[in-house]
Amino acid sequence: MNAAIPRPSRFIDAGGTPRIRVSFEFFPPKTAEMEQTLWEAINRLAPLRPNFVSVTYGAGGSTRERTHATVKRILAETILVPAAHLTCVGAACAEVDGVIHNYCTAGVRHIVALRGDPLGGIGERYAPHPGGYRNAADLVAGIKRIADVEVSVSAYPERHPDSPTVEADIDMLKAKVDAGASRAITQFFFENDLYFRYLDRVRACGIEVPIVPGILPVQNFKQTKSFAARCGTSVPDWLAERFDGLENDAATRKLIAAAVAAEQVIDLVDRGVTDFHFYTMNRADLVYAVCHLLGLRPCQDGGDLSLPAREELGHLNPKPGPDAGELPRPAGERVGVRGLGR
Repeated sequence: MNAAIPRPSRFIDAGGTPRIRVSFEFFPPKTAEMEQTLWEAINRLAPLRPNFVSVTYGAGGSTRERTHATVKRILAETILVPAAHLTCVGAACAEVDGVIHNYCTAGVRHIVALRGDPLGGIGERYAPHPGGYRNAADLVAGIKRIADVEVSVSAYPERHPDSPTVEADIDMLKAKVDAGASRAITQFFFENDLYFRYLDRVRACGIEVPIVPGILPVQNFKQTKSFAARCGTSVPDWLAERFDGLENDAATRKLIAAAVAAEQVIDLVDRGVTDFHFYTMNRADLVYAVCHLLGLRPCQDGGDLSLPAREELGHLNPKPGPDAGELPRPAGERVGVRGLGR
């Protein structure tokens, strides 16, 4: 009898240097109660020492101050590295450049650059601001001209809804990478084969940056299905069937959600994936459980997450921007999951 091929997921090392790297995405809270929920999630997940945590913008400029406050608090009170989202829809270059300058002044060293959703909402035709950046690739180039920061961008295993073809979508990704992006984070997906087929096509086009799978644990199936419809993400029949009949059974729904997320990430690990980006929806339990399966354990240094002395930020060296301390808010990214902005 032939020996079974060892599964990589069975040999994840929970000690020493973890071979699995994760990042978490949060959205800024609207109320004091939601702020408490957000910080409970951050404090629960922070001991896992993620690579970075990203903070989104709300569509239409509705969360400018709350986004700024969340990023500043993460910088001030934790050892986490925040990646601040930035969009260019509906804003002149000078306005967007002001955001970049002020992020750098605050100590942000990682920006997630997105075009942003059309101001009229999903389904409307996107039109660049007459004096603004044309698209996400143009935005990435603008960021890199201003400061030496890390830039991540989006990727779409099932094609961006605005792209006429998969080839055009990958051409846009290549333009973003050529402009200076060093990582792409995918829209969430549920069929792993979609990710690997996309990855093969991306690599065939000479794009070599990490393509990090975006994972959305299903906290609420009805809400997730609605998100997916707006983002162009397919929801397979098998997923719907797993949650069928559980509308009034929250306890079982949570168990099924954990099983679905675990199945997806373990399969990805067994097929060679080592980096994951989790759309947390500001909830920690499911994400924490999945990270445990991935071999991540809380740091054992007493749990001290206070800010250590940060390295000198002089290498950012942005030119002085307008209204230091205020982050002008370009419009156009949906809260919670990656919007359609390219």
